[in-house]
Amino acid sequence: MDPFLSLLHSFSMSLSDHDLSSLKFLCLDKIGKRKLESVKTGIDLFLILLEQREIAKEKVDFLQLMIKTIKREDLIIQLQEFIEGGQGDVVNHLDETEKRQQNVAFEVICDNVGKNWKMLVRRLGISDTKIDRILTASPYNLQEQLMQSLREWQKWKGKEAKVADLIKALRDCKMNLVADKVENELLQREN
Repeated sequence: MDPFLSLLHSFSMSLSDHDLSSLKFLCLDKIGKRKLESVKTGIDLFLILLEQREIAKEKVDFLQLMIKTIKREDLIIQLQEFIEGGQGDVVNHLDETEKRQQNVAFEVICDNVGKNWKMLVRRLGISDTKIDRILTASPYNLQEQLMQSLREWQKWKGKEAKVADLIKALRDCKMNLVADKVENELLQREN
């Protein structure tokens, strides 16, 4: 699923009836009255705005203005994180050895960390907002959720993303067996 659509869906789910009414009022000059009357959920409103090209992945000014106007700081933070998260592909800036080691570590972690994956990614510094976005994008695939979270960490940290940090986070979360498996796999691949 498109991350921007996931974000809009997340916004829609958290809007109260009063919030939705306020957003509809703010769109009176953008959307016809008849169309606005048919809007029952936030996603209905966002889809119309997408169709009319009032908002888009690269064009969030109007969305940001609407959210600020209804004073939803939590949604403003989510939108800011989305905007910041979309800048560049950091994986290409890692050196080859570190990139290879991280891929091995990600594989082992995804194969061995179960339902406690959120504790690990929180320890790595991934926000609950990003976790929610990842959950929305892959609701039924635990391994994909964990992999996307690890990729998010990799993107966020950039060149500072190190396998040693992953191992430390695993140990901090009392996932020593997984940390040992990562270390062993890295040693085996070096030989």
